[in-house]
Amino acid sequence: MRDYIILTDSSCDLPARMAEDLQVQVIPLTVTMDGTSYLNYLDGREIGFSEFYQRVVTAKDTKTAAINQTQFIDVVEPLAANGTDVLYIGFSSGLSSTYSAGALAMQALSEKYPERKLYAVDSLCASLGQGMLVYLACQQKQLGKSIDEVRDYVVENVPHLCHWFTVNDLMFLKRGGRVSAATAVAGSMLNIKPVMHMDDEGHLIKVDVARGRKGALRALLNEMEKRGIDLQDQHIFISHGDCGEEVEHLAQQIRERFHVKDITINYVGPVIGAHTGPGVVALFFLGTSR
Repeated sequence: MRDYIILTDSSCDLPARMAEDLQVQVIPLTVTMDGTSYLNYLDGREIGFSEFYQRVVTAKDTKTAAINQTQFIDVVEPLAANGTDVLYIGFSSGLSSTYSAGALAMQALSEKYPERKLYAVDSLCASLGQGMLVYLACQQKQLGKSIDEVRDYVVENVPHLCHWFTVNDLMFLKRGGRVSAATAVAGSMLNIKPVMHMDDEGHLIKVDVARGRKGALRALLNEMEKRGIDLQDQHIFISHGDCGEEVEHLAQQIRERFHVKDITINYVGPVIGAHTGPGVVALFFLGTSR
């Protein structure tokens, strides 16, 4: 079988060791805090995850930057020139221009190296939802599936990758234009927590509200029960904004309630965390629909 690699970007939020074990190549996005830019590597080498969440609360200005086409070409062209096919699974086009840049790079390089298979798939996912999709793709590759078979598998499963999450502070969503200022202020005063998900077009959508943190986390579990497919056979993914103890408790509830196969927990990285703030909790699983 022809050799190929699976490529993604750092919005996948996979644990660095897992990405290494899966032999995934990862291109970092950028976060800028008060004028200083940091590449969002999975191992946090330029800015640690806990440090980021401590600083983002008081930072006057936090911005994020997508990966551009030239950066993709710099990574992919040496692989293509060396005879390696590439499957890029990218950050949702509904949230970032990163996927578009990757797809254009693949198209340009396909014209230059017509003998190579250079594919781009829009995950319509973010954080460990994207990471879970990459993980599942790697499992298929390890089973001996071809790059075409793995690409088709990913496309088939994108509509079933469920993202359900809640945030602790609505003000971060207000900054990103996800909720109005009035909603953010009223929600904070009344201890209202939004229950949100990623829709079929890869956008963040507010679905419901819950009273208090426990109510919001309970709503995530209920959505998992309502939508999950064969949960006892699934490897579930959970990402969070520096609230590890709370998430460990949530994971234990999932184990007791659904008897899942395994659970991976990791931070929401700085690029997405800049828009959700500390305390975000996101739950990812395969379901009947998003």
